Amino acid sequence: MTALAPALQAFFTDRLALQRQASGHTIAAYRDALKMLVVFAAQQAGKPPSRLDIADLDAQTVGAFLNHLENERGNSARTRNARLAAIHSLFGYAAVRHPEHAADIQRVLAIPPKRCDKALITYLTEDEITALLAAPDLATWTGRRDQALLVLACQTGLRATELTTLTTADVHLGTGAHVSCLGKGRKHRITPLTPVTVTVLRSWLAERGGLPAGPLFITRRGTPLSRDALERRIAKYTATAAESCPSLLEKKVSPHVLRHSAAMRLLSAGVDTSVIALWMGHENTATTQVYIHADLALKERAIARTAPQNATPGRYQPADDILAFLDGL
Repeated sequence: MTALAPALQAFFTDRLALQRQASGHTIAAYRDALKMLVVFAAQQAGKPPSRLDIADLDAQTVGAFLNHLENERGNSARTRNARLAAIHSLFGYAAVRHPEHAADIQRVLAIPPKRCDKALITYLTEDEITALLAAPDLATWTGRRDQALLVLACQTGLRATELTTLTTADVHLGTGAHVSCLGKGRKHRITPLTPVTVTVLRSWLAERGGLPAGPLFITRRGTPLSRDALERRIAKYTATAAESCPSLLEKKVSPHVLRHSAAMRLLSAGVDTSVIALWMGHENTATTQVYIHADLALKERAIARTAPQNATPGRYQPADDILAFLDGL
């Protein structure tokens, strides 16, 4: 047996599952990246995947694989970098277990991520949020559920997975009303709720009923609302809201856009970025800087404070030709 097969197995069962306690999403992303790499390397080496060795996944092969992702599969530079991060993680783990392949492993670990453009984030204005929250039909059970979901998403900025995995016990509507969740990186956090959100959620919980351990947002069959269903509901209500707020037609609204909108509302209210980072569950405050880049109003207020107070408005006008000639004598 080659060194690659046991290293791969131990990487997922020992490193990711036991040592890092990685989430299912992380394990699935790493699995997909490494599976594509193994299939590509097997085609390049002309041998079955089970017979590949670590030497068959050298820096040249990995580099060709990354080019294959961009040029043939049409992946973006950001996706390429995510695949490379999974490869680096595997080879970093293999470096300790297989020092005999240290030279090949170090060359792969030396492959740098690709620089990529950072686009401005998409977020909703106050008018767009108001139109979106008014879109659900409150005469139906589904509409009342969806309004509670949208109100919670726009106010708290929870991620899609955090929203769909909430239970009724995670919502606390008494003194110090808040919602608690287990977020990205297995970090527990609590997010305070506004009186409006408390009122909407109290009505929904009274109608929802069920056990405290049950999912907060359920389907008609009583099963948890899936991420795909959440995205479809948001797309539906965006189309409805666009009838009264045409600016929504220019935006592709997703659960993450609602998350960005919550952060932008905090920033516009003058909340410090360190507090916003804690609110959103960011690992560090540098991640929160994307909201400052996107906030044009914040930049306009900054330039208004620094503009000269006594500057004469208007454009430069050249002097009359005759006067300019006389001035130049």
